[in-house]
Amino acid sequence: MKNYIKVFLSIFAFLILAIFSWLFYDRPNHTTDATKGAVELVYVEWSSEIASTNVIRVVLEELGYEVDILSVSAAAMWQSVASGDADGHVAAWLPSTHTHYFNAVKDRVENLGANLMGTKIGLVVPQYVTINTIDELKVYAHKFQNRIIGIDPGAGLMSKTETAMEEYNLNKFQLIQGSGATMTAVLAESIKNQQWVVVTGWTPHWKFARWKLKYLKDSKQLYGEEEYIGTIVRKGLKEDMPEVYRVLDNFFWTPAEMGQIMIWNQQPDTTPYQNAKRWVKENRDKVKWWISQ
Repeated sequence: MKNYIKVFLSIFAFLILAIFSWLFYDRPNHTTDATKGAVELVYVEWSSEIASTNVIRVVLEELGYEVDILSVSAAAMWQSVASGDADGHVAAWLPSTHTHYFNAVKDRVENLGANLMGTKIGLVVPQYVTINTIDELKVYAHKFQNRIIGIDPGAGLMSKTETAMEEYNLNKFQLIQGSGATMTAVLAESIKNQQWVVVTGWTPHWKFARWKLKYLKDSKQLYGEEEYIGTIVRKGLKEDMPEVYRVLDNFFWTPAEMGQIMIWNQQPDTTPYQNAKRWVKENRDKVKWWISQ
């Protein structure tokens, strides 16, 4: 009988200790907030979109959501939100660059408007290159090795460049497909050797902080004028996840704020996720506004 009592008291003491620990010791946020659900965001592997998507990921994680971010092509990014497979993206370059993607799905998505103003796209050269207009490229094709260094083939910037090549009679040039990373690698090597190079470029991008560059004047305005980066969400997100919808709707920052993270992302031994956490920590007032409005 005494043995049974000892066993009972041992079990009772263990339960009391477990309850005490649960009540009074710190618990990770995801324990209390696990019921808030999962959010999926898609983005294109551009430096600007890597920065913005990771910032939103960190903010939503702090609110208790499980956030998955998935890098896809521009076309897949739009289609996945339209189909409801993804909850949203913060990478809509409008009204020009992504207009064909938006027009194809506009009845199946919700446009929450700009999250960053003052973007620009076009053809970019180092400042030491002595031409200033796109029209001049055809005269000096040999100095550029008959190449325009592009990015991923599905990007709206690439289709704009294909149009520009036709309209400006740049038939001696070949548009080289690649990625944002390969584009900047070629740019870096060319600048190192003081060679002429022309790339597909956009603002905001960290390359403008690192090197002296300039846009070639587009007299035909084929690349459009100043644009904005917008936030797109799936239909029904507001009803399903009102808090997530509110954060995405309130999300707005400046090119300088985005540029800060893009510069950090070029530093060795860091990740975009770590740098987004750092930015959120150092910009609490702005983040509070996104959450509370």
